Amino acid sequence: MNEIEITDFAAKHILKLISAEIDNDALRIEVKGGGCSGFQYEYSLTNEMEPGDHEFKHNGARVLVDNISINYLKGSTIDYTDSLIESSFKISNPNASSSCGCGVSFTI
Repeated sequence: MNEIEITDFAAKHILKLISAEIDNDALRIEVKGGGCSGFQYEYSLTNEMEPGDHEFKHNGARVLVDNISINYLKGSTIDYTDSLIESSFKISNPNASSSCGCGVSFTI
């Protein structure tokens, strides 16, 4: 089992994002301090795998997670939601003990 699962819908959206890019071929997810609950996810497109990065693939999509963030993301599922109200990546993180009302930040 992978440390991080990527849903079909998330993989499809990652591929859509990088198809519009010339130099980037992966989604990087980092856990940073911030938000109202202490930690938040940061997303960026990249083409560089840094030393210590963990790589996850699904249906041709690549996700990179740094060596520190992986400790907060183990067992998580990355999904994508697309509705009238919101379109964004969603992470179901079993390590988060709580999250803020808007769902952007979380507590371990």
